[in-house]
Amino acid sequence: MINVIVVEDNKTIREGLAILINGTEGFKCVGAFGDCESFLKDFELLDADVVLMDIGLPGINGIEGVKRAKQTNPDISILMLTVYEESEVVYDALCAGAYGYLVKKTPPSRLIEAIREVYEGGSPMSSRIARQVITSFQNYNVPNKINSQYNLSSREKEVLHHLAEGSNYQEIADVLFISVDTIRHHIRNVYKKLQVHSQSEAVAKAIRKKLI
Repeated sequence: MINVIVVEDNKTIREGLAILINGTEGFKCVGAFGDCESFLKDFELLDADVVLMDIGLPGINGIEGVKRAKQTNPDISILMLTVYEESEVVYDALCAGAYGYLVKKTPPSRLIEAIREVYEGGSPMSSRIARQVITSFQNYNVPNKINSQYNLSSREKEVLHHLAEGSNYQEIADVLFISVDTIRHHIRNVYKKLQVHSQSEAVAKAIRKKLI
């Protein structure tokens, strides 16, 4: 069973998401909150696997909510579900610790699939968002002094590239013809070199620093 929390200020959308999740076999909505303050107060008690987080919330916004939730529980998987598609907002959310980014017009079947992807270690993104991310590292894919500063190997950059596309460990291992354990080893090295603690932080920093 995948336990999900919804943080969404629009009551109709919030209740609709809860109904969708509870109506899907293998999924359960264990909490639905209209603001981050209530979510942050109670989420540790709810044993959630995935959090669906809006950005435009009253009081504490969703990006700040992600930061605070990750400080409390670094292992919590948060998937942004919002109307915002601007690059800066996407990168801010990823830097805060979100594992994926979807827009609210995402079809219900794709949303359920994305929740499962996050639960299984992936980083799902809406197609337009993924294109922005890919375009960013295509534009930045040039050698520079920052590359040598972090000293990422070509294989580590390949792994980062696939993480940025939303692939999980097994998918990356299959594409690169190496084991999942080897992928984990490369990712640990990336975390150490970039001084980050999550996939989303690693991808966001690599893009900002023009490493991929």
